[in-house]
Order: sequence, then structure tokens, then C-alpha cells
Amino acid sequence: MDTASNWRERRKLLINTSKIYTQLQALIDGAKANTVSLAVFKPARITGFVWEEEEREWDANKVAQMRNRTNQAELFEEEAWRRTFKVIPKLPYSFSYEFEDADGKKSKLQILDWEISALFWNCVKQCNGNEKAALEKVRIKYVDQFLKTDLHFFLGTTQQFHFVAPNPWVIIGVFQIPHEKQAELL
Repeated sequence: MDTASNWRERRKLLINTSKIYTQLQALIDGAKANTVSLAVFKPARITGFVWEEEEREWDANKVAQMRNRTNQAELFEEEAWRRTFKVIPKLPYSFSYEFEDADGKKSKLQILDWEISALFWNCVKQCNGNEKAALEKVRIKYVDQFLKTDLHFFLGTTQQFHFVAPNPWVIIGVFQIPHEKQAELL
């Protein structure tokens, strides 16, 4: 889908046909009742963007388990991917948005989107390995640039925390659609 006419086709598909949640408690209640696990959410106000340092290496036991699974052939599945399977470098930071919803409820949700990971690694490369400079470039994109748009989050719950966490939601995608001007609505 192209971005012509102020993202008209994307807006039609993702914003105009989906229920847009503005209150986080409704989503938390829906997750606890097992009635919703994916949602489009519009924060009322972004109050922060943070990163936290994580472990730099994958858990060796989990990597061994994954490698063992890739070595087990499946009778009816395509097997070519097993020959090229590689463990990717672990993202050494987690990224989160802090925000308020329409009720003024303050929250912090982690961004588990491949795009922020790819952006970080590309910025590290552009900054010749300087992680501090790369983190600043990620912040510029996710704060300075994205907050000038009509920002929405694609949210999902994680199976591990779905019924036990006070808030099982994470950001699985960030949709930074341009603001729609009144003249374009006519």
C-alpha cells in the first residue's frame, strides 16, 4: 500500500475500520476476560521514551534448546530453513513508551517491534559502533519525528503474562500516520 493522499489507503484499512481504544483499562479488562489480545490504541499524551540496558547475550540453555529443535526433522514440513538458521545478535536494550490514556492513566509499555531493533542496529552501524549515539538516533526517530504524527500503537498480549501480569500488553507495532487536515477530509 502506498502513502498517497496522506496515507488514505492505510488510514482506511487500519484506522477507519478498526476499533481504536483510548482507555487502557478497557484493554486490560478485555485481556483478563480473554476477549481481546490484539488492539489498536491511541495514547492521549506521550510522556517519555526510555531504554534500559539488558543482558547482552542470549541465555545459553535457550539457544541450545532452539538448536536442538532445528535439528529435529518434521515429516510434513518444508525443511530448507533449517540449513540457514542462525541466531541473531541479542538486542542489548529494551525500549518503552511512557504515556497517558484518555482517562489520564499513566503507563509504560515495552516496544517489542522488529522495526525498533533494526533501527537500533542500523544506527549502531552508522555511528561506527557508538551505542550512545545510536540510542540518541533512535530517540530522535521515536520522539522528535513520531510525535509530530497521529501516533497509534498496535498492542498485543504475551502468553507468558496474559493472565498473571497487572497489565499484559506490549507494543508490537508503532503506526505513525500523518495528521489529517480538515481540507483533505472534503
